[in-house]
Amino acid sequence: MTLQEEIITRLGVKPVIDPDEEIRKRVDFLKKYVLDANAAGLLIAISGGIDSAVAAGLCKRATDELSAETGKEYMTLGVFQPYDKQVDIADSYAVAEAFGLLHKAETNIGEAVDEIALEVEHSFKALGIPRHLSRGGKGNVKARTRMVMQYALAFDLNLLVVGTDHASEAVTGFYTKWGDGAVDLTPLSTLNKRQVRLVAARLGVPDSVLHKAPTAGLWDGQTDEDELGIKYDENSDYLEGKDIAPEVREKLEKQYLKTEHKRSAIPGI
Repeated sequence: MTLQEEIITRLGVKPVIDPDEEIRKRVDFLKKYVLDANAAGLLIAISGGIDSAVAAGLCKRATDELSAETGKEYMTLGVFQPYDKQVDIADSYAVAEAFGLLHKAETNIGEAVDEIALEVEHSFKALGIPRHLSRGGKGNVKARTRMVMQYALAFDLNLLVVGTDHASEAVTGFYTKWGDGAVDLTPLSTLNKRQVRLVAARLGVPDSVLHKAPTAGLWDGQTDEDELGIKYDENSDYLEGKDIAPEVREKLEKQYLKTEHKRSAIPGI
């Protein structure tokens, strides 16, 4: 078995999907977990990107169906989490409007992240290495602070936190371990980025979100493809079992191997 075949099997990616079938399967998955956990619904952070938009659409369908089937109200809470001013915050709200989310909250992480960064810099100074927190380090603090706020809301409202992790992120390890990856449910996990777009189009994700460049929002102007040097079309081709340029294959597989710790459970002895 080649490494490509091993990765595809491990991540569970299909070469071809039926968007309607995938939507049905993932909505049922969410419904089952809400019922099994005796939860009041689902929480999804809506960043303004396509992944969270798809997850929001699936969550809303799941809780709407549960409400209709049980006669009990189930909630999908959409959470908006800008760092100070988010230039594309309108896209986040457009997603909520497109799917008719009745429950919304905005938790600005700006002051919390800046205070954490300041405390870290005090620690650097005490260690005799005065410096600022790195751009990447602060980006990871943003991801983790967002998760702290999501779980604070979810705990008191009895909601399950839904993540946006998918196979095209998993293969590169491009997420903050136990930051945005530490969630209760990941309904997109066996889809690659191209397939997420297919599902998004079927769900009715707004065009402004459907066609924007993917970003983790770690700093202004950051995009996933620039950060990794790998296009999502190449990533998706690889996960569908297709041949890609040898130099891109090598880069992607090196990224997969060096980020194995992100996909693995915390080791113990």
